[in-house]
Amino acid sequence: MAVIEWLQFLIGAVLLLLGLGIFAVEMIGVYRFQYVLNRMHAAAMGDTLGIGFCLVGLIVMNGANLTSLKLFLVVCFLWFSSPTSSHLIARLEVTTDPEPEKHYREVPLVKLEAELKERTDGRSEAVQRERAVCSDTTDSDLSKAGTEDFSEKTGSIPNAGKKENAAAESRRDFANGGITDTQGAEA
Repeated sequence: MAVIEWLQFLIGAVLLLLGLGIFAVEMIGVYRFQYVLNRMHAAAMGDTLGIGFCLVGLIVMNGANLTSLKLFLVVCFLWFSSPTSSHLIARLEVTTDPEPEKHYREVPLVKLEAELKERTDGRSEAVQRERAVCSDTTDSDLSKAGTEDFSEKTGSIPNAGKKENAAAESRRDFANGGITDTQGAEA
């Protein structure tokens, strides 16, 4: 019994130290960052991860009892309330920021679509050829052609056609009202 208590203590202590380490990173981030949204990100990390690890460490140290259930409910409450409140504060900051150009930029949808089109036009010919081969091969080609023909076109595994044929046969048997096993006897 003493071994279990020591394990509980060690695991709980490691979780508490991990939570305290996350709190240290949070404090450094809050004091180091200049912009309020960056500071909020660091603070939110401490709220969710730091408090979570500390409370889970206390739950492990305490064992299974009513106090552990209360600590678990506190963790759940913090995990739901902290992101919600951080999101509302961030929205308030974005809507009331006197110098939005200094902190972030708005990108029109038309500009994003133009960038996406440039990226897709600049693809290599090998990728385009591979897509053409894959789009030419349909499910009907798979069922009509043998496995050798299909594997030559796409470079796939030779047994892929057999697996699909077996799946099609089992669907057909099920639709006919009876499922057959491997020997062909009705189930």
